[in-house]
Amino acid sequence: MDAPIGVFDSGVGGLSVLRALRAELPHESFVYMADAGHSPYGEKGEAHAMDRSEDITRSLRRDWNIKALVIACNTATAAAVASLRQQHPDIPIVGVEPALKPAVHDSLTRHVGVIGTRVTLLSHKFASLRESLAGDCRVSVMPCDGLADAIEREDVDTTTELIMRYLDGLRPFGQHTKQIDQLVLGCTHYVFIADLIQRLTGAHVRLLDTGAPVAKQTRRVLADKGALRSPLAPLPETVLLTSGKAEALTRAAHRWVLPSLKPAQAVHMEAHHAQSQ
Repeated sequence: MDAPIGVFDSGVGGLSVLRALRAELPHESFVYMADAGHSPYGEKGEAHAMDRSEDITRSLRRDWNIKALVIACNTATAAAVASLRQQHPDIPIVGVEPALKPAVHDSLTRHVGVIGTRVTLLSHKFASLRESLAGDCRVSVMPCDGLADAIEREDVDTTTELIMRYLDGLRPFGQHTKQIDQLVLGCTHYVFIADLIQRLTGAHVRLLDTGAPVAKQTRRVLADKGALRSPLAPLPETVLLTSGKAEALTRAAHRWVLPSLKPAQAVHMEAHHAQSQ
């Protein structure tokens, strides 16, 4: 099936998921939408994230005839995945969620940390996940206001200042009793500063993100539907779209995904309230 897979995030963070998807599914075409003109989702509330998710999904289906959708944003997944699956039952929709399950399973100190956006960490979806998994394991969470936006803007000084402050609020890290030995990166943007986070936590702390598991799940659902693209099909394409500045997404995609990707296109996506007119 030659139709592309749609992928979206509030900005460039979902490129970490796109990178994993391209590695897992090298014969597939992708359309990636960075909603930078309406970000950050994580600080504008669930209603905003849901409205934008619905707008983008409709547009990707109408304009690109996508065969599956990957929500490469923890905030949008928490706010909208259930609703989107109800509205679009004919295509598989794969969301991301903080990798709390493997963190709890593998923690030797029985204390794990989670960093993410405020909307993600305060969502009912995350609360249910946390309650179902914690058991005898302590789960400490830290909403990281402003961090995704600083990463998006490539503001190194602010990014460093914020992540140092938030990690200081979670300490101690390590392998001794009561220390955090697993740290869940609960926002796709944070993958791009994983090296910095690792230096600050120490090498013995394991960092977990969701890119590879989401890519494997996407392969599974497409295989179940018989919708995987043939290896003999024409060369796949990756199209980059943004509601923000095309140059910013192009620069990020060339840096973090593949230098030879075609430049991003700036697009306008109709607002949610316009749908009823």
